[in-house]
Amino acid sequence: MARSVSAPRVVNISDLRRLAKRRLPPIVFDYIDGGSDDEVTLRGNARAFEDLTFRPRCAVPTPGLDITTTVMGEKLALPFILAPVGSSRMFYPHGEELAAHAAGAAGTAYILSTFSGTNMEDVRASTTSPAWYQVYLCGGRDVSMAMLHRAKKAGFTALVVTIDTAVAGMREKDLRNGTKQLLGGGPSMLPYVPQMLAKPGWLTGFLSDGGLMKFPNIMLAGGPMPYADVSKALEESMVCWDDLKWIRELWQGPIMVKGVHTADDARRAVDAGAAALVVSNHGGRQLDGVAPSIRVLPEVVSAVRGQIEILVDGGIRRGSDIVKAMCLGAQAVLIGRAYAYGLAAAGEPGVARAIEVLRADVIRTMKLLGCQSVKELDRSYLDVPSDWR
Repeated sequence: MARSVSAPRVVNISDLRRLAKRRLPPIVFDYIDGGSDDEVTLRGNARAFEDLTFRPRCAVPTPGLDITTTVMGEKLALPFILAPVGSSRMFYPHGEELAAHAAGAAGTAYILSTFSGTNMEDVRASTTSPAWYQVYLCGGRDVSMAMLHRAKKAGFTALVVTIDTAVAGMREKDLRNGTKQLLGGGPSMLPYVPQMLAKPGWLTGFLSDGGLMKFPNIMLAGGPMPYADVSKALEESMVCWDDLKWIRELWQGPIMVKGVHTADDARRAVDAGAAALVVSNHGGRQLDGVAPSIRVLPEVVSAVRGQIEILVDGGIRRGSDIVKAMCLGAQAVLIGRAYAYGLAAAGEPGVARAIEVLRADVIRTMKLLGCQSVKELDRSYLDVPSDWR
């Protein structure tokens, strides 16, 4: 039975996280919640927002407040986009479709992960708002080219190319919990059965939606790629800057580069013909010990000098975090865990509640700042630590 996600039961993203933890077995919850190695970057992403303090302009009326933005030519009703989150189907049955539908209902974009457990055509059909496809070059160039042709035919209007996954990060919780065994199947998953049986609501839904995970959008010679091949596939198919040339020629549409950490990589994204980039450390799930994304944002903004659009993700749990990012030059932000908690807690109503919580936060923050439009946000609304680049 779905848990209530209405106010006052759920007033912030942390409430959705709590409900998700109650509904999911640890093997799945920690997949959403955890990061790599010691989780220094995971924690740092959220804490860095605390170092930024607002400078409001009081006694300023804000009638007709405008929180719309435009990214890669698509007008969005909200300044945040649902990020690609792999294996969402294991959080809730038909997870990718439900998240995409909730995004569309709110008037914002949804980005589908290559590592989706749902056919891309079904996900695209579930939303009337922009849908973009995040790509890993799994299976080699021929497999990837077929995947991109398929995404274009399905109606995805932009590509998101992730560049920070030369190998999969060392996510120790997944290793201890047996996430690979759960999704890959076989006798090795037997030790983890008791924790799944302890969450009968989740287990019933998981089994009714097909159980063992495969990736139907990565079609290998023997059929869809199984979950067990993920780590190997990433290492064998890392994206290099030279790949952007053939991807751009094949796609013939806007491309966003996700996973930029430095000014140098930002300039390379510009040179590669990207329409936008995302300052991202993969939510603290890849290289541990890198700087929080929001702290890197000013460096990237300065390097790009307005040549392409800049977005950021990582650690965003409140609308005030979104506003701070836009004050530092972001066109919009991506949210991942924030909506994944909602999906895991209650399916589409949970995602819708996460979106509404953040939307209300953004509006309230803007009114308290005395700013009429997100397009007017700049560094004058913030105090930024002097040691930030």
